[in-house]
Amino acid sequence: MDTFTLDKTDIEILRTLQHDAGISNLELADKVNLSPSPCSRRVKLLEEAGFFRGKVTLLDPKTVGLPVNVFVQITLSRQKKEYLEVFEKHISIWPEVMECYLMTGDFDYLIRVAVPDLSNYQVFLNKVTEMEGINHIKSSFSLKQVCYKTDLPLTHLRA
Repeated sequence: MDTFTLDKTDIEILRTLQHDAGISNLELADKVNLSPSPCSRRVKLLEEAGFFRGKVTLLDPKTVGLPVNVFVQITLSRQKKEYLEVFEKHISIWPEVMECYLMTGDFDYLIRVAVPDLSNYQVFLNKVTEMEGINHIKSSFSLKQVCYKTDLPLTHLRA
């Protein structure tokens, strides 16, 4: 990716695909003012250069019965390598964990959990508390989602 130089058309392709990964090549080519073959070639080059992590369909959490978002701050008893590895291994496979970040500051991890209700969160919390090396857990429940984006800002990219 370091040797890949983006031009204005590449950046526009990235913007458009972030917004709608299901767009046809014909529509994409039209939006970025290319003919279909060169557009398809550019998308393939961008993919090979590592710009795409995958293609997904974003589901509405409320519609699929997951209206509760919980942000959980977790502090380990020690930032010992084995505790970090065990925690990250477990947290990564639990389906209700939507995001997990190793943090600086007052706690070690920040995770976002999506669950149908408080009793399901309690089941999740029991799994966490059973893990060795957990010192402190603080849960904050989201009252309302004000902003949610999946499109990364690309304004810093200059062609």
